[in-house]
Amino acid sequence: MHKLQPTQAAGGLAQLTDAELAAHASQGDALAFQHIMRRHNRLLFRTGRSILKDDDEAQDALQEAYLRAWRSLGTFRAEARLSTWLVRIVANEALGRLRRRGSAQVIAFDTAIESARNAEDTWMQANPDEQPERHAMRGETRTLIEAGIDALPEVFRTVFVLRAVEDLSIEEVAAALDIPEATVRTRFFRARGLLREALSREIDVAIGDAFSFAGARCDEIVARVMAVIAGPSSGPPA
Repeated sequence: MHKLQPTQAAGGLAQLTDAELAAHASQGDALAFQHIMRRHNRLLFRTGRSILKDDDEAQDALQEAYLRAWRSLGTFRAEARLSTWLVRIVANEALGRLRRRGSAQVIAFDTAIESARNAEDTWMQANPDEQPERHAMRGETRTLIEAGIDALPEVFRTVFVLRAVEDLSIEEVAAALDIPEATVRTRFFRARGLLREALSREIDVAIGDAFSFAGARCDEIVARVMAVIAGPSSGPPA
């Protein structure tokens, strides 16, 4: 097999595809593997975190998954996506941890979907005052909504507050503001649409930032894995 030339610098690594990085790493290029970790850290941490629901345990699972990946790079086939291969390893490691602590069961997919729906119904119907997490989330949501209402144009904002917040009827709002009922309907509809658009944008941004894994935490997991790889007992990828 043609031996790849070792990668020389981080700048050169950044130009390589996942398959090319994997090919270099499979021949023992630890710097290429380090770049793989940095490229996929957030995706893989979020995968483990979604299963384990604990930051520290997810990081431990991620470290072990990376070591498994390093030792198994020889089995990776370039026709598959490297990210998919890595996600599978992390998920298996996280699920294995759940099984070892008696928290996971292997169930049929349709049963899992039904169980998720039941859990969602229970969560939605439960008393928010008895769930501290939901109570805190409700406060944050209220702050977000209030900021969105404040940002509405004045002619829409007053109608929205009277109609939605104070729950006045269309007739009462029209009388209070001395405007036609049709105008109340139009302004309320427009205000609600603007508010939904604003909240949707905020939620999209917040979702993108959920379970972030960057900076010091990213550096830490890379350093820990690289220390093990550099150790005498690690050996090159199989």
